[in-house]
Amino acid sequence: MANYSQGKYAKMISDRSGLAFPYREMVQEWTGMWVHSSEFEPKQPQLMPRPVIGDPQGLAHSKPSRKAFATAVALDNNPFTTTGSSASVTVKCKNQPFSTDDYIRFTNVANAVGGVAKATFELSTTLNGAITDSATSLVLADSSQFVVPGYICIAKFTNDASYDEGNDVSETIYYTANNTGTNTLSGLTRGTAAPINGITPLDTTAGSHSSGAKVYGSYKITKQTTTETIASPPGSVTVSNSFTFSLKNAASSTETGGGFFAFGGPVNERP
Repeated sequence: MANYSQGKYAKMISDRSGLAFPYREMVQEWTGMWVHSSEFEPKQPQLMPRPVIGDPQGLAHSKPSRKAFATAVALDNNPFTTTGSSASVTVKCKNQPFSTDDYIRFTNVANAVGGVAKATFELSTTLNGAITDSATSLVLADSSQFVVPGYICIAKFTNDASYDEGNDVSETIYYTANNTGTNTLSGLTRGTAAPINGITPLDTTAGSHSSGAKVYGSYKITKQTTTETIASPPGSVTVSNSFTFSLKNAASSTETGGGFFAFGGPVNERP
């Protein structure tokens, strides 16, 4: 193989300027041209675009999103206001998440309001007789205050053979008739779910329930909105700090009460 001279004293003509420069000071550009180092121009970034590939469409280890079940929220202090000879009740709850046509279950009510008993607000009773997973009617210990139509939740006894702490087994049931003479709810839709916060959760599972199982009722609400004036920036804003529902029977007097830390929430408080 031939050896080349190092060109210590040689000259070379620049392909750019046509001038002669020391041979050992010449460099080759990306175009193949030989130029003096003072004339060298690097390749422009626009001439070296990155490869264009499709945008990623998914994750390698994706998991489906989980929609958490609704939980009960604290109502205002003495949240219930009744009106004499009226079945309508107004409930105060600041920044409440509820929507019109939600079904709300009340808990921890402290006392009667306007002649309406605490038990009427909470609609808590028990099954009077066992039912199967296909029963189309059921008997309660007391159905006198349950509004038609409505949703109830039947809680599973912890000593039932089918109880599993790892899975929720309480059942939501929709009913369309209430015979208060026999305390019988009928026209049942088994294993359903009641709307809350403007959506309907996943259905529950129909199951058998023992006599004495706890039963919780609910009320269908209508959200109330008001317009308030704000100073900065000047204008108005629409807020919702209350809702209404109807009792089965009218209140006897106009009163505000219910105590502190009463709650309103879903019919079935699933984990």
